[in-house]
Parts: sequence; structure tokens; C-alpha cells
Amino acid sequence: MAEEYGIRDAELAVALPAEGDAGLFFVGRIRTPWSDRDSCPRQGRLDGPVCRLEVDEPWAPALDGIEAYERLEVLYWLDRSRRDLVLQSPGDDRRTRGAFSLRSPLRPNPIGTAVVALVGREGAALLVRGLDCLDGTPLLDIKPERCLYSPVARPKPAKEPDG
Repeated sequence: MAEEYGIRDAELAVALPAEGDAGLFFVGRIRTPWSDRDSCPRQGRLDGPVCRLEVDEPWAPALDGIEAYERLEVLYWLDRSRRDLVLQSPGDDRRTRGAFSLRSPLRPNPIGTAVVALVGREGAALLVRGLDCLDGTPLLDIKPERCLYSPVARPKPAKEPDG
């Protein structure tokens, strides 16, 4: 899919380095209703369809305590995106801009991010709303959302022992 859409006028592709600098672990896969880029939304919506974050072993225990949060930040690897475009003309709007000034999935390190609403948990899977990625996208990380406008969730107090 990377070269499927070609290069528009005024866009620039560069040669990619032979080796990468970082090693990442995919911690699972994302299940969404979208199988191709044309049907996938450009930005996720908190009222969008329910999607699944399926966390693989041995990472499943890292979900402990996640239910205390209403919103999560999800990081994922846009594995079907081009990595060589540094200048882009999104939507063929005839305005060329650098990849770092856009939220385009076409970037040197195609890491996607989304703030999602946690709907529920089913074992090692989280049900969420707000994603904008293709079905089968590799999952990199999950974090509780934290910004100036949302309080940090407080842990529930442990039960006092009887006696």
C-alpha cells in the first residue's frame, strides 16, 4: 500500500536509511472495521465505532488497573504507510507542507496516536471508541490520557482487612 497512491505535484520523497536506530515491540493488534485507507476516517471520533485493542502475552498483565480511566492514549504503528515523503500536499490541496507540520500517516516514523474512550475490557482486549487506523494495525503502547483538562485518575482504595 505504501506506493499505492503515488506522489502528487510538489511532493518530495527521499531515500530511506539502510538501518533504523530504535527497536520497538508490538504489544498487540488493533481491530477496526476499516480494511483500506479510503474507508478509514482521517481523525478518530469518540462517538465512532467500537474497536478492539488486543494485547498479546506477555504484555496482558500491563492492563491491570486500566479500568480506572475513561480515556486512553493509544500509540500504533502505521505499517502500511509510506515513510519516504518529507513534503506532502494533503488531499491534493495544492499547498505543500513538511511531514512534521501535518497529522498525515505518511511520515518517516509512522507512529499514530489517538485519544480514545474506554468502553470496556474483555480479558486482554480493550473496547474503545476514537480510532482512525486500519484493521490489523500493530499496537505500540497504551497510556492513560493526561492533559490540563482531565484529572489524573485516582487509584481505588484497597479494602480494609476484616477483623
